Amino acid sequence: MSEDGFSAPEDTGVGHGRQSLWQSCMDLLAQELPEQQFNTWIKPLSAQISDDDSKVTVLVANRFKLDWIRAQYAPRITSLLGRLYGQPVSVELALMPREAPPKVFPSKSRAEFSPGTDSQGLVDDASQTQFKNRLNAALTFDTLVEGTANRMARAAALHVASVPGQLYNPLFIYGGVGLGKTHLMHAVGNYMLAERPDAKVLYIHAEQFVSDVVKAYQRKTFDEFKDRYHSLDLLLIDDVQFLANKDRTQEEFFNAFEALLAKKSHLVMTSDTYPKGLRDIHDRLISRFDSGLTVAIEPPELEMRVAILIKKATIEGTEMPEEVAFFVAKNVRSNVRELEGALRKILAYSRFNQKEISIQLARDALRDLLSIQNRQISVENIQKTVADYYKIKVADMYSKKRPASIARPRQIAMYIAKELTQKSLPEIGELFGGRDHTTVLHAIRKISAERQQLTELNQQLHVLEQTLKG
Repeated sequence: MSEDGFSAPEDTGVGHGRQSLWQSCMDLLAQELPEQQFNTWIKPLSAQISDDDSKVTVLVANRFKLDWIRAQYAPRITSLLGRLYGQPVSVELALMPREAPPKVFPSKSRAEFSPGTDSQGLVDDASQTQFKNRLNAALTFDTLVEGTANRMARAAALHVASVPGQLYNPLFIYGGVGLGKTHLMHAVGNYMLAERPDAKVLYIHAEQFVSDVVKAYQRKTFDEFKDRYHSLDLLLIDDVQFLANKDRTQEEFFNAFEALLAKKSHLVMTSDTYPKGLRDIHDRLISRFDSGLTVAIEPPELEMRVAILIKKATIEGTEMPEEVAFFVAKNVRSNVRELEGALRKILAYSRFNQKEISIQLARDALRDLLSIQNRQISVENIQKTVADYYKIKVADMYSKKRPASIARPRQIAMYIAKELTQKSLPEIGELFGGRDHTTVLHAIRKISAERQQLTELNQQLHVLEQTLKG
């Protein structure tokens, strides 16, 4: 009995044993995976196995499905085949021939499923060539680490993916850079395609939408433009703040928005600020953005950063000791992107020097990063620290909300940003939701004057400054 809890097949006959090897793998996957996933992605697969059983070629219907299987299931299939065979098995993915696709060892698992399930395969290669969804198959809900910082946004995104076109339309996700907004959008698209392989899904950056509008005007191809965007089942558009000051593009986006909502298609958008905080965007568009559900993603808390590092390391095929993950997480605090960059440095340093991962190795690998952080304190870190101290959301730092419970911590954060960073007043204002430099100057003067008069405020500022300086 292996550590996975199953035994290798007893049959050693070549013909029957080979079929048994593949069938046993399918049976195990049928037990592990949700029914819909297994039926859509795994059941249609076929396999060709070499004479000595050391190589398995998995045959897949089309290129998109091949990429999806490689990203989502290939590692597990390889692992199961190796455990069943008793030694490593080479697994390759290949496209089925167009004519008479071979069904060497078809899966019989879940025979109780109703007929016709196989017909829910993905669209063929020709359709995929004509319509590229631009999704990254590796960015799914499974590969996203959940924590307090993204729990509500993830729950809303999963709901949209499960029942698109109903509640939360549009879904508007906002937050700082590198926090996982784009990952969530790809997850929605990939989930929908897993459930409905024929759905028309498109992920696009707002700048690409601008470019498409310009080309449509230049080439007089607006019918094709409208056919493409107005026929979608799901539109995922990243960084809508880039539509600012582009009147013609905003007009076309409004038209596409209305057309998609009318046919109960879903829209998911991201931005660096919440809808009413967007500048130079038409009021009627902002009204549409605000008409569904707006959710924020915060910078990840310590425990979530630790979990992200451990999971990302596992994906890379490496085990990261928990104490090393805590060391890195305590020193890299701003966003997920920086965490991933730090992890890549550590893994590369470990491989090049042929040393096991330890706190000292991490310290050596991140020497430059830690040195810079010791010399410089970021405005983002100030916002996070002050928000944690006063128990408000980081998103409130750059929102337009004005209650005293939010406005005062925001002014304190501006004051500290001027004291502890080299940023100019306009730069600080930009990082606090695009505020004018005079607003920042007012906050600095106000907090500076009150610090001289209020002992409690002075003590709070001292604690915050010492925390930030480490």
